[in-house]
Amino acid sequence: MAKETYSRLMSGRGSGDPFDRHLFACAIAMVLSSPGESLTTGLGLSEESLAALVGRHFPQAPGLLSGLSLSGHGDEALTIEEPDLRALLLEHRTRGLIEEEWLAHIVARRSLGANHLWQDLGLTSRADLSGLMRRHFLGLAELNSRDMKWKKFFYRELCQREGVMICKSPNCEVCTDYAHCFGAEDGVALLVAKPTLSDSVPATIV
Repeated sequence: MAKETYSRLMSGRGSGDPFDRHLFACAIAMVLSSPGESLTTGLGLSEESLAALVGRHFPQAPGLLSGLSLSGHGDEALTIEEPDLRALLLEHRTRGLIEEEWLAHIVARRSLGANHLWQDLGLTSRADLSGLMRRHFLGLAELNSRDMKWKKFFYRELCQREGVMICKSPNCEVCTDYAHCFGAEDGVALLVAKPTLSDSVPATIV
């Protein structure tokens, strides 16, 4: 189960911040629960970046790097807007940490998923995602002062930069799509609910 993968990852002693380790463990466990998807592709990270992330935060799990040379360069963009979203995040990075580069790639890649972003990141709730943004991309968190859904907010920011009008109304309060942009992002945490391809997968990471 993805939850077991997460627990194995968090049971070790990495050198990174505990909350950051939680974020990365969630994302890794989420990708491993998707049959046929490599970590590099699922996280949007190059092989070198993934190896550095694992070495820093999960040195007890070398199995995560198994077959890495065969998995391709996952940081190649899957959509035309993905590099722009990464750049938007990095422009507002807070601490100048390498973790922020990794997270920019991961958030941009997982934003392509069909679920709420916090779900596709494997997080426990939207509060985790908001915590990620406040910690590492504070400028964007402050811009989203009205608590718009994060994917909606990201793409609105990108469209505004290109001078593209995507809103029907100049005033959010009277817009008929208000609930789509600002409604609750409730749902089941997929990390807990979704099984891995095989019960043997979690055991291979350590």
